[in-house]
Order: sequence, then structure tokens, then C-alpha cells
Amino acid sequence: MQGLILAAGMGKRLKELTQDNTKCMVRVNGVSLIERMLHQLDQLYLSRIVIVIGYEGKKLVQYISTLDIATDICYVENPIYNKTNNIYSLALAKDYLVKEDTLLLESDLIFEDSVLAALLEDERETLALVDKYENWMDGTVIRVDGQDKILDFIPGSKFVFEDIPEYYKTVNIYKFSRHFSEFHYVPFLDAYSKALGNNEYYEQVLRVITMLDEPEIRAKRLDGQLWYEIDDIQDLDIAASMFAPDDEKKVELIQQRYGGYWRYPKMLDFCYLVNPYFPPQRLMDEVKANFEALFTQYPSGMRVNSLLAGKNFGVGEEQILVGNGAAELIKSLMGQLQGRTGLIRPTFEEYPNRYREEDEVVFLPENENFTYTASDLKEFFEDKEIKNLILVNPDNPTGNYLSRTELLELAAWTGRGGIRLIVDESFADFSEEGSTLIEREILEQYPHLYVMKSISKSYGVPGLRLGVMASGDTAAVSRMKKDVAIWNINSFAEFYMQIEEKYKKDYARSLGLLREERERFYRLLERIPEIRVIPSQANYMMAEIINGMTSKELTKRLLLGHHIFIKDLSGKINRGNRQFVRIAVRNAQDNDRLGQALKDELQGRGSGYF
Repeated sequence: MQGLILAAGMGKRLKELTQDNTKCMVRVNGVSLIERMLHQLDQLYLSRIVIVIGYEGKKLVQYISTLDIATDICYVENPIYNKTNNIYSLALAKDYLVKEDTLLLESDLIFEDSVLAALLEDERETLALVDKYENWMDGTVIRVDGQDKILDFIPGSKFVFEDIPEYYKTVNIYKFSRHFSEFHYVPFLDAYSKALGNNEYYEQVLRVITMLDEPEIRAKRLDGQLWYEIDDIQDLDIAASMFAPDDEKKVELIQQRYGGYWRYPKMLDFCYLVNPYFPPQRLMDEVKANFEALFTQYPSGMRVNSLLAGKNFGVGEEQILVGNGAAELIKSLMGQLQGRTGLIRPTFEEYPNRYREEDEVVFLPENENFTYTASDLKEFFEDKEIKNLILVNPDNPTGNYLSRTELLELAAWTGRGGIRLIVDESFADFSEEGSTLIEREILEQYPHLYVMKSISKSYGVPGLRLGVMASGDTAAVSRMKKDVAIWNINSFAEFYMQIEEKYKKDYARSLGLLREERERFYRLLERIPEIRVIPSQANYMMAEIINGMTSKELTKRLLLGHHIFIKDLSGKINRGNRQFVRIAVRNAQDNDRLGQALKDELQGRGSGYF
């Protein structure tokens, strides 16, 4: 068997990275794509490796000569790489194709060794490697039947989004038998090129062949093996984390992304905190029905969006403003604060990160569960001469919750002391009380009160980046409206606020489902003796690991061995050698999967890293 690599393309979407180099010379974690691929093929004891070169071909040949590759390498040059597509590159190598069985690969791929093993260990002679379609994938997809017969090759131009559940993505790695190349692929390749020219893709030939009664080629489905196609800089960035040189680096790079995990195959995110039971499908369908208008039209400005938010929360437009996520509003509000500011730790670090460390006065709960009351806060801060007090309620990551009565007690106390009170109630809807301070009477009675709320968290729409801040201090609200951009949210977020009120009953139902599942999940985790779970009023729970394993190690094991991402709290909580993690509450199926994974890893039955 021989290897055949198509490497003639220019890789224009990688911009300056391919200005003087071929696409396959781009490096992921210090190793070029072609070096990694050649070393993987070198381990297979192939008869030869044929590489079709074009753009910067001489530079690529020179570079490969510096690599320690034992297998013989032959080159085929495509002199008109800038005028042709890969169908022409493969046609130039057709004499090699008919000599023996061939592994055909495109040079812009990065993959685990197990990807090639899956192909080679399959006894079928001619296979197209495919993977279940994910929304980060691009290019040719196929349909297959239960016997792995390829029903159709579908190029990007013919892609039908409604058919996604039926699609498999071609990995662009194939195993061709000599017989298939000689009697099927090469004859059809010649005919197709003569009829339609050389500015096509070689998959089009396979598409024609699949129409035969006995096309020989079958689909080989991957089952969790990692691969990625590098087309642009973002692909390169994602590949760097997926194929990091060691486990610790891989986890670190993934943690530093702070989202976008839908581009990671099969990852189950227990780190991000959203409502798993909202929005309902009907709301999603209403947004989809208005997609074209929302996609092509400007959103309204701040005044109109404040009016919408005020309508939804029952306050005046002068008392509320909308942000591009609560983070935008936190930055603006913290920029207005002066003087010593009271904080409770551990907490959501966005607030202290936006303030001067020398002006922070920190309250640290000393009990086992990190709980505190309004009385605790008043007693601690009574003589601290603070000008501002920031409270996340329920707190993050502890889930500690102060009741509405306690919050109003704090509001009265801070008012008497001339202290500005900032309450972040992003997770308050999940509490058993389900109370909010965004009410006209409360805001007017306590004008020193500022209430922050992330719509993304409680309403399960993080992609919209929506947050609100409400206060009876209309002068401060007005200043913040001037501080943020007039068009700070997009049309999708505005439309959501426009229709959200119609789905109040669905929202209330979702909160009930969350509370029920939180209780069930808590009982499930309680039965794992290696962890101690802390009761929570939010859509997450904090747990202490008590079997000696570190939070960093458990996070790594779950991510690499189970595709499950939880929050390592070692950077937030410093209590000697005690180890804590934060776990989101998702739906029952996901929560059961995490529960089993925790048992496996904490009790020494882990299945190993993928």
C-alpha cells in the first residue's frame, strides 16, 4: 500500500500564514501539518508516499527533505495549481493510483493515529472515512444507508440544512484498492475531467461512481476519534487545543476559550451556566421565521431597547438599560464606583476584576458550606467604611442565597449608611423563592440599589448576549446609557425582548423543571462518597473532592476521558489542600452521564483518555 497526499493548494483563507509557505507547512503546537502526517504514515511501512505539490512546491520539497522520514517520497507537480482544483491534482497522480492500493489524504488535516487505524483495520478494500456531521464542519457531506452504502455525495452548494440529521462529513481520507482505482475511479476521472474541466473536486467523481449498481466504495464511520480540517485561523486555534502536546496543556487551552464549545466534537459543557429547559421550540421557530429580516436589518437604539426591557420587567425605561451581556454593564457600572468596596469571596470575578484591588474589602465565609446571611454581612462591614457593597445572589460558585426579606434588609441598612448596593441576581430565578428586585416600587424606595441580571443565564439564550441593569438612580442609568454604544445589542436580541413576554408560562414551567432536576441531581451526587456536595439555590452546585484527588486532575480526567467539561475552582478557592469543583445542572440525561463519569473516575474505574 502507498500513501498519496494532495498538497498543491494555496490556502488563501489562512492569509499571512500561507503568504510564503504552503498550507500544510502551517504549524499546530510547533509541528507542521505535513510533518505530523508524514510521521503518521511513516509508521505504516508503506511502499511509498506520493505528494502532489503546486504552490511553493520547491519550498515544500526542501522542507520535507529535512524531516526524518524513512518511507520513499515521490513528488508530482501541478504547474497550474492557481487555475485548477484538486480533481486535476489527483489526475496528475493517476498512474500511481493504478499501481497498488492507496491511502488518499488531503494535506490540511490533523488527526489522531486512531483515525488511520480505523480505516486500515477495516477489511473492506475501498472506503471513504466519514464522521457524523457537526455544525463546525464544512465541505462535502454524504448520506449513507444501514449497510454503509453511500447514497449520495453532496457538495457545499447543494447542502440542505433541514437534512443535517442525515448527513455525514467526509474526512477527506480514503482507502482505494488498486482494482477500484484501475476499473472505476481513474476511468471516471478521465471522463469527468474531459467533460467538465479541471476546476472541479475529486469527490464529484466519487459521486458519479456511487450511482453504479456495484460502486465498490463504502463509508467507514468514525466513532469518537479526533480529527480537524484547517481552513482558517480559527480552525488553527481550535486544533491547537484539541491536539495539544500534553494533557495539562490541552485542558488549559480549552479552559481559556470561555465558550464556543459547540465547535468541539461531542463535548458536554457542565461549566457554562444556562437554563436547559428554555427557550421552548415555538419561540425558536418564531425567531427562525423572522431570520432574514433580523439578519439584514439594523436593531433599534438604546432608547427603544430600554423601553422593551422596561415593559418586560414592569419598570420605567429611565430605570433600566440593556447590555451586550451583563459583562458590558458590569464594566460600565464598576467604572463609576469610587471608594472602598465590599465583596464576598469566592464570587463571580468579573466585579473584582473591574475594580482596584487596593480598595477591596473582602468577606470570607469560614464555615464548611461557604454560607452567610444578611446579618453576617452587616456585622462584618459595619466598621469597614465601605462606599459600595457587591452581592451576587445566588452567589457563584457557592450557590448561597439570601431571601428577598434579607435583601431588603440589606437595602435598608446600606441606605442608612450611604452605601451603594449592587445585587447581581442572574441566577435568582432558579431559587425556590424565584424573587426579583427589579420592581418599580423597590427601585424607587432604594435609589442606591443597582440590580444586575444576565438574561443569557436564566433564559438559556447565551448566544444572544443579553443583560439588564435596573436602578432608581436614573442619573446613573442615564450616564451608563451614554457610556455604552447606542447599538450595543443586535436585532436577534431585540426581537427576543419583543416576543419574550408571550412565553412567560413556558419560562415559569422551565424554572419548575430545573428545580426538580436540581434536587434529583443533588441526591444522585450525594450518593458518591468521594465528594461532598454543597446545597445550592442556583442552576449549579459546588462539590468538595474528599478522596485525595485534586480538582485539576478530576477536571482533566472528565474532559479527556469523557468529553465532559466542569469548572475547576482551584484558582478561586484557597483553603489549604481542600479541592472544589463547580457543576452545572443540565437535563436528566446529561446529569446522569456526569454522575456515572464521576463515579468511574473518583472510584478508580475510569476508561482512560480518548
